[in-house]
Amino acid sequence: MGQRSGRQARSKKLEVALSRTMEAEAEIQNKEEEAEELKAKDWKLTSVFGVADLKNGAIGLYNIGQSCCLNSVLQVFFMNTRFTGILRRITVPSHAGQQRRHVPYQMLLLLEEMQCGKQKAVSPVALASCLSIHRVKLFVQHDAAQLFLTLWNLIKRQMKKPELVEELSDLYTICVQEHLACQKCSSETKRNSNMLTLPLPVLDSNSHVLNTLEDCLQCFLRPEELTEHNMCFCEQCGRKTPFLQSMKLVHLPQTLTIHLKRFCFEKSAYIHKLSHCLPFPQDLDFNAVLTENQCQAGDSEKAAWKYEIFAVVAHSGSASCGHYCAYIRSLTECKWYCFNDSEVCEVSWDDVKCTYGHSSLHWGQTAYLLIYMKKRPQ
Repeated sequence: MGQRSGRQARSKKLEVALSRTMEAEAEIQNKEEEAEELKAKDWKLTSVFGVADLKNGAIGLYNIGQSCCLNSVLQVFFMNTRFTGILRRITVPSHAGQQRRHVPYQMLLLLEEMQCGKQKAVSPVALASCLSIHRVKLFVQHDAAQLFLTLWNLIKRQMKKPELVEELSDLYTICVQEHLACQKCSSETKRNSNMLTLPLPVLDSNSHVLNTLEDCLQCFLRPEELTEHNMCFCEQCGRKTPFLQSMKLVHLPQTLTIHLKRFCFEKSAYIHKLSHCLPFPQDLDFNAVLTENQCQAGDSEKAAWKYEIFAVVAHSGSASCGHYCAYIRSLTECKWYCFNDSEVCEVSWDDVKCTYGHSSLHWGQTAYLLIYMKKRPQ
């Protein structure tokens, strides 16, 4: 009995030891599997996030309630491979609460869903909810130019890596130099400032229609006299005097966004839309359009100011009620696509030209944002 009890005790000890060994081995295996999963996830992030080609077909975005403006602006961001290359290198927030508030991360998740899914369209509801936390209203019609600025500023503010912030700024930021010259004593002040869009008027100072994009650029850069109630205080003269205000281009980015000011305020505070025809070129060479007095840049900087059209955000309808869609040229296929919420189809340049506008078609499509991409050096 004693020997049998001893053997049983030793057997139980062996079982316990074996069990502990197996548990330890299982724990090690689980940790290895978790590490492999993390590795696979990291690989997935780097290999999928930021890919903006159309190998799986162009993917649309469902309209979740007047979200056509958001959908159009997002598609322009996502189809820009330089932007998505920045987006895929962001620092992912560690906590779920931070992730829900983090606009770049939510954009990243949406991009992954678009690239990995097999459906023709996906819903941007998670990103829209994230934007609502930052006071971007849901279920209302937004202005595309304003929403672009809001989105870009949120992305920049939430990026933690300084090098990514710098890359994002280099990709989109325009630098201009503002000149103010006193008409009495000729004293002059200069100040550089940054902007994300070139806000070009489509009417001149006398409310006459501008017929080409080049005319709009000239009107934007034309010196303006500040007189009467617009006079400025001159430190040299010690009083308010008439000034001459002018603007010069200092730096143009890789991705240039032009805002055509189609929506016009009248004296009655009523906003109406300017739908007249305004052609825009496929290729835009600023050296051929601007004079030396309109540039404040070196020769090497100006030599790179040659652009080709990349995308058009078009608006149809009136100033108070309308719809947005985006025409975008794939950088990998060099084909044009129309992104109209969940519907995406291949189109031609002639289709894009239909967004030039027409004075008698007030509900027709008119280009509102023009996005040009710098040409690569020959």
